[in-house]
Amino acid sequence: MKLNRKLFAILGLSSAVVFMAMAPVTHKADEPKFKNLKVLPKNITGEEMHKVMEEWEHALGARCSLCHERNQETNKMDFASDAKPEKQMAREMFKMTQAINKKYFHSKKDSTGVVVESNVNCYSCHRGVSHPEIIRASELPRSQGPNGQAPAGTPPPPPPTPPAGTPPPSGK
Repeated sequence: MKLNRKLFAILGLSSAVVFMAMAPVTHKADEPKFKNLKVLPKNITGEEMHKVMEEWEHALGARCSLCHERNQETNKMDFASDAKPEKQMAREMFKMTQAINKKYFHSKKDSTGVVVESNVNCYSCHRGVSHPEIIRASELPRSQGPNGQAPAGTPPPPPPTPPAGTPPPSGK
């Protein structure tokens, strides 16, 4: 009988420990994984979030600290904080690209509400730079065709202007 009492006590205590260890895990699953999501889906998975943030990181040639602030007390990134204006700008730019893709490219959304086919994305303008330079089309060099010449229908470039003080060409 003593053996059975010890066995029941051990099983009872083991069960209690296992039950207590599992209780916080089930409670945590009910809480949202990420806080302060305003444009990304609330039910986004960790893998999806990592993919989105990595895409933005490469497109802007930046690190997390461009949009997110470090908590001075914990010395960890405070991803939920809205302290940096760059974070709000990123949200606005994300909404803009989503709207462009939906309106002009008729892109469909996935189950989380994110546009699946991205014809316009951060890299379209940023090209690896956090603050892209505005360049007028007229300031760009003319494109050349495969044979090194301007494509058909392109007007020829103006003749070079002679340096100041050069006599005009003779009429020979």
